[in-house]
Amino acid sequence: MPLSTSSIKVGTSHSAVVVDNLTRTQIVQYAGASGDFNPLHTDEVYATQVAGYPSVFAHGMLTMGMTGRMLTDYVGDGRLTQFGGRFTSQVWPGDTLTATATVTAVEVRDGVAVADFDVVTHNQTGVAVFTGSASARLD
Repeated sequence: MPLSTSSIKVGTSHSAVVVDNLTRTQIVQYAGASGDFNPLHTDEVYATQVAGYPSVFAHGMLTMGMTGRMLTDYVGDGRLTQFGGRFTSQVWPGDTLTATATVTAVEVRDGVAVADFDVVTHNQTGVAVFTGSASARLD
């Protein structure tokens, strides 16, 4: 059910686990879906022996996409009007990510009720891997 102005207020937060134990297979599946086959994400030998990372790691846009899914599940389909952010830390195979949206404003703009959110996604150790903001229409 879509959010309404009566169901949220500034400071309201919603959290959801967006991936539990991210697998290499999921990372490669995202590479196929996005067309981004950068070997840092898909080739363990390249990532470790050439680039010097401990493993392959997830695409930033995979993390953002999973975070966006949490937002649309929360606010309702077709209601997100703005979503952006930055990748703040790498996401590794085995990570579990939890995304949180916190309401920072609820107001009427051009006759439409809108909520603004601060968004952050953390890994299982509490490290922020994505931070951003979003806005959504309300009922």
